[in-house]
Amino acid sequence: MNNNDIIPWFILLNPLITAVLILFVFRKNHGTAATVSTMSAFFGLVGSLCAFTLAPTHTFVRWIDMPGLQIPIGVQLDHLSQLMLLVVTGIGFLVHLYSTVYMEHDESKSRFFGHLSLFMFSMLGIVLADNFAMMFIFWELVGVSSYLLIGHWFTRDAAGKAANKAFMMNRIGDFGFMLGILMLWSTAGTVTFKGLEAATGTLTTNPMFLTAAILLVFCGAMGKSAQFPLHTWLPDAMEGPTPVSALIHAATMVAAGVFMLARIAFLIGLSPAAALIIAWIGAITSILAALMATQQDDIKRILAYSTLSQLGYMVMAIGLAPDPNGGPAMFHLFTHAFFKALLFLGAGAVIHALHHEQNIWKMGGLSKHMRVTSITFLIGTLALTGCPGLAGFFSKDAILLAAWSNKPLFFIAWSTAFLTAFYMTRLYIVAFTGKERSEAAHHGHDCPAPMTIPLVILAILAVCAGWKTESYFMSHHAEHASHIPMLLAICAFMFGTFAAMTLYKGKDKEPLSLPLFRNKFYLDEIYGAIVAGTQDVLAYIAAKIDSLISGIVRLAGMAAWGVGFLFRLLQFGNVQGYSFVFGLGVVWLIWFVVFK
Repeated sequence: MNNNDIIPWFILLNPLITAVLILFVFRKNHGTAATVSTMSAFFGLVGSLCAFTLAPTHTFVRWIDMPGLQIPIGVQLDHLSQLMLLVVTGIGFLVHLYSTVYMEHDESKSRFFGHLSLFMFSMLGIVLADNFAMMFIFWELVGVSSYLLIGHWFTRDAAGKAANKAFMMNRIGDFGFMLGILMLWSTAGTVTFKGLEAATGTLTTNPMFLTAAILLVFCGAMGKSAQFPLHTWLPDAMEGPTPVSALIHAATMVAAGVFMLARIAFLIGLSPAAALIIAWIGAITSILAALMATQQDDIKRILAYSTLSQLGYMVMAIGLAPDPNGGPAMFHLFTHAFFKALLFLGAGAVIHALHHEQNIWKMGGLSKHMRVTSITFLIGTLALTGCPGLAGFFSKDAILLAAWSNKPLFFIAWSTAFLTAFYMTRLYIVAFTGKERSEAAHHGHDCPAPMTIPLVILAILAVCAGWKTESYFMSHHAEHASHIPMLLAICAFMFGTFAAMTLYKGKDKEPLSLPLFRNKFYLDEIYGAIVAGTQDVLAYIAAKIDSLISGIVRLAGMAAWGVGFLFRLLQFGNVQGYSFVFGLGVVWLIWFVVFK
């Protein structure tokens, strides 16, 4: 094994070793646990920078090897995984650094950093996996580690419920994911990505079967990347610590579904029907989440719905332009990771400074007291809304260009861009400008350096991450065939920003009242009714059947006891009595034989 092969394995195993050390050796030493975990994340970033300079490599160890089923444990370092490694380890290191202060007084700080390292190991396993079986194993590990992180403050009912909801919703999608993998294996005889790519001729012999298999695999992405209708867990997951929100729900875990779809773009390209369905589900998710975000008051939930919306953008782009290099979807994932992590960490800085206040209507005037936070948050806001020249503008423009040939999808994408500019401008104006609306806001202040340095670094990346990077993600990069999508994207940014400024500047309370959007289209209530009308009814019927069976069993037991009681009367312990009974038996037997 040469150096090119060692580096990917080091990147993968480094956080696993760290997690084991923290959870079993340094569990009671909070300071050491935080330092070891942060240094591990830093070494992972250095390893990823080294891996980015390497030629593509592929190493594996045989795990299961039998006729008809070969499953290796292998790492695949190629163009796509190199870029994703930089995102995961880069954001991961900054979140670790930020967390050393944010979680400073947490009673379970060691456990937090141990689970953070475990999550890094799980996510890196997805990125480096060279086959579906290995990816699925790490896919489930991501689910477990995210469950632990979302429910870190498990003594709070809301955090425990959010962790359970995330876990269960993802299991629904993962069941479909597993079925899709089995369908592909049953046809192609392999679960490796290279093997499936070589077997495309076999897979295309039955287009309907292939479409079904791809859509089932897509179910996994619907869960992890929170696509409609499996999207409701993501906003609730904001109950976890803010660094968790930045790492899991902005840059890594929720991006795993998009990455997986990009990895199998060669399969999606074989089924136009599956690609169109994927594009529409992404589009529906993007517009619904954007509408919900316009009426939220919790700063983290606004960003959560924004993440939902942007993930829908990426999924729509996968369906519109499946590209082995990632295409517009991975381009937007790359830029979005930086400015959304910036926004979440900026929100965390605000929450930390305002003593855990999260309602934007109880903030105001923060730009006067939190200079660094407000400037970096503004940069993140402009990048997300598609301000020309910033990272988000270039990647959104690529998606709008991909949607230009499908006018209904383009209209949804453009409307989402308008709404994004609207609700993010609303957030910034209400929280950072105007007068202070609470005592906490009046005493706001910038956080210590370990929290502000990541904000500055991410702000720089939010500005320049889109410059000259489009060619890394496009197999067939070319100049715009039409400048109309770009001009319309600029219009969406300007109209959305102007509408929010006009409506919210100087306001002390919400001027709009849209209960449908505020209550998230009542989808949680609908799901609750469905559960009550199906699962609860089935549970009631099952309980009644169980009660009936228990009654029958008890009745049988009582009958057996009664028979035993009668026979017990014959056990009276008198020899003469036994002889009498014996004689009666003989007389009855003679009578039966003679008179039968």
